[in-house]
Amino acid sequence: MRILDIIVLVVYFGAMASMGPLFARRNRTTEGYFLGNRSFPGWLVGFSMFATSISSITFMAYPADAFKTSWLRMVPNFALPIGVLIASRFFLPFFRRGKITSAYEYLEDRFGPNVRLYAASAFIVAQIIRISMVLFLVSQLVEELTGLSAFYSVLLGGIVTSFYTITGGIRAVLWTDFIQAIVLWVGGVVCVLVIAIQLGGPFEGLAEIVRVGMEHSKFAFAEYMADTGELRPVGWGISLTEKTVLLMFLLGLGDWLAEYSSNQNVVQRYCACKSTKDARIAMWICCWFSVPTWALFMFLGTALFAFYQAAPTVASDAMLSGAEKAEGILPYFVLNNLPVGVAGLVIAAVLSAAMSSISSSINGVSAVGVVDIYRRRIVKGRDDRHYVKVAKLIGVAEAVLMIVGAIILVKVEGKTLQDTARVLTALTAGGLLGLYLLGFMTCTANGKAVGVGIVCTLLFTAWVALTSMKWLPEGLWCPLESYYAGMVGHAICFGVGFVLGKIVFRNDRDLKNLSVWTQDGLPLD
Repeated sequence: MRILDIIVLVVYFGAMASMGPLFARRNRTTEGYFLGNRSFPGWLVGFSMFATSISSITFMAYPADAFKTSWLRMVPNFALPIGVLIASRFFLPFFRRGKITSAYEYLEDRFGPNVRLYAASAFIVAQIIRISMVLFLVSQLVEELTGLSAFYSVLLGGIVTSFYTITGGIRAVLWTDFIQAIVLWVGGVVCVLVIAIQLGGPFEGLAEIVRVGMEHSKFAFAEYMADTGELRPVGWGISLTEKTVLLMFLLGLGDWLAEYSSNQNVVQRYCACKSTKDARIAMWICCWFSVPTWALFMFLGTALFAFYQAAPTVASDAMLSGAEKAEGILPYFVLNNLPVGVAGLVIAAVLSAAMSSISSSINGVSAVGVVDIYRRRIVKGRDDRHYVKVAKLIGVAEAVLMIVGAIILVKVEGKTLQDTARVLTALTAGGLLGLYLLGFMTCTANGKAVGVGIVCTLLFTAWVALTSMKWLPEGLWCPLESYYAGMVGHAICFGVGFVLGKIVFRNDRDLKNLSVWTQDGLPLD
């Protein structure tokens, strides 16, 4: 790396790391450590939610996907505005009413303590898998551009992010997210502009990118066929055995409803806002910045395709054909085509995308680990300083697991990581959206009915996972397209719980303010 690039990175890392000690002394209570005493404005929380949603999976896997395939996997993101509309109207009141810290406290009130424990555990497992993948992706760029081994590349991002998150709490997370949101946007725009200029000028180059993309169907909703190396347009109807545009959209809607109802990283930000109005502002700021940003990074992948069509190399051809991982295309471009200083900025942007997601997950898992498991079931009645110390220890443990997971992923071969991320997310969702919809939208089912629904969902997802890994005889394979595993899992959990709640395990709890049908209409703040 050039000296100027190194200076940019050193300044960036130093600024981020300093956030931890800056806010550390204000984290004497769990309320302060996890929620900042519920005092944050909506615009700050919104930018934090936006930065968290734009992980290094977006920064590297989206361009890789668009470079190698098409824009099919952008389809689920178009459902976000509908998801936010539903969540802000129907889900938010349940989390703003009362002084909750964890998303899963609601489940205990509605279904009992065991359901709460299951949901909290599912969240922790899913987050460790997710941030391991995020850290792996960012390590690819660091390794490519600095010459550090994969091991040291993973350590570099993981240790710095863990340090400021564990020491600084939610305040450090929100303010670093705000800075990182700006840096990652600048990094993405700079890459597109550099490509456009090298293709003939800012406007001429953008026109050339669009022309080449249209000529090769790169903007289409099509699937890459590994056996032929061609793009096959997908249908618009309904099929559970192959991808379609409609079901990809519904898949996205289900994912976003799950994100805004059962993801502690999101719910914790609802609770950190100073009012319900600010929480709604945060949700919409996240939405209106996220969708264009995902499109920007998909367009960056198309731009990279157009660039290497004009000036192909052995490496770019290998990544396009699948001989090499497509996630290497952005690091390759940064290494060979960005000017001095700009490469350092783009690396900082990729690091920003990763660090914002990792910091949110570490803080969220710490909150769930303390509030839902440790304080609720293991050690009760201690003072807040004790629980803050335990939260930091949980953060350290998660950081270690994240780093180990990222190193394991370095060895993974196969499809693009965007595809892998989608499948893993589906398999670890555990029917959580089904649980919350049963609670929010119905007055039926109790903990036993929901428990049977959870077991059925886990059996189904295990079947899908074993099929995906080809650990079953071919005659026993699940015919379902693995992308839809999460959506069907939510439906199974809801359907089984609802039916059993109607005919066998009827609810006998007081549901005041626990469903949309039993709200008392009182002000939330």
